[in-house]
Amino acid sequence: MSEEPSTTALLRGTLEYCVLALLDKQEMYSLELVRTVSDELRLTTSEGAMYPLLSRLRRAGRIASGWRESSSGPPRRYYTLTPTGRLALDQFRVQWTTFRSGVDRILGTEQR
Repeated sequence: MSEEPSTTALLRGTLEYCVLALLDKQEMYSLELVRTVSDELRLTTSEGAMYPLLSRLRRAGRIASGWRESSSGPPRRYYTLTPTGRLALDQFRVQWTTFRSGVDRILGTEQR
């Protein structure tokens, strides 16, 4: 099932912060991130889309990574949130809340 163009654009704009929020809760490896994002957002996400994002977040200093042995296969690269990533996430949370409230008012979908 392919996503609507508006859904794809929305995902592209928020996926980075969804990943940061997940890593704020616990360290994860890439396949865990893909599965969790797909399950939580009920959208198709692939490792092919996740790897470039994780690389960009690492280069920006928002996440760190390290290899760890796995009992069920080859070593896995686990990702953790850095203080820079936490700051970016905190700033996004404020912006998102304000933005979401405005969109909900315009669409008439605000919580009552």
